[in-house]
Amino acid sequence: MKNRLAKMFNKKASDPKNKSDQIIEAINLKEGQNVADIGSGGGYFSLRFAVIVGEKGKVYPVDTKSKFLEFIKNNAKEKGLNNIKPTLVSEDRLDLPCTIENHDCKSVVQGLPEKSLDFIFMRNVTHHIPNRVKYFRNLKNFIKPDGKIIIIEYKKGKSFTFHRIFGHNVSKEIIIKEMEKAGYLLEKEFDFLPEQHFTIYSRK
Repeated sequence: MKNRLAKMFNKKASDPKNKSDQIIEAINLKEGQNVADIGSGGGYFSLRFAVIVGEKGKVYPVDTKSKFLEFIKNNAKEKGLNNIKPTLVSEDRLDLPCTIENHDCKSVVQGLPEKSLDFIFMRNVTHHIPNRVKYFRNLKNFIKPDGKIIIIEYKKGKSFTFHRIFGHNVSKEIIIKEMEKAGYLLEKEFDFLPEQHFTIYSRK
């Protein structure tokens, strides 16, 4: 079931209408950089990031479900990517060791390393976070002084979409305000995505 879901996430992310190439171009990752992909799902972006940052960089797919991380790990192995570090975390903490019952803790990294990331990438996950200001503030523990937070989130939309009906959306204005409260400044924003807003933040 988890593998089917992971494959579905990857298929959706790679759909041309979701403009993954433009997203990656806008982020402007460089060789040797370190990036965490929070809520990595099937790992579509993690795998693409890993190719760009190369052997000198690291990519941390981050999830609360070890089955997704195992799926990413296997895909990385098939593609010969040795710089992917699947990372199992709790829902509200990124530094806690793996203590979740029935999870294979030996197969994944246990918590993100502090002060190590050039980018944290969050796509379609912020609506799942209950206390976002606290969560965003906690992200400072893991990014470098010049590190960036990338947030892509669903717009509310005007029609009766799944995202609107089930509340799987957070407005850009709310995220900007929450990020400001957490100690970040809006650095860039892009409007080329049809269903999502796309913003990048730096530390104050």
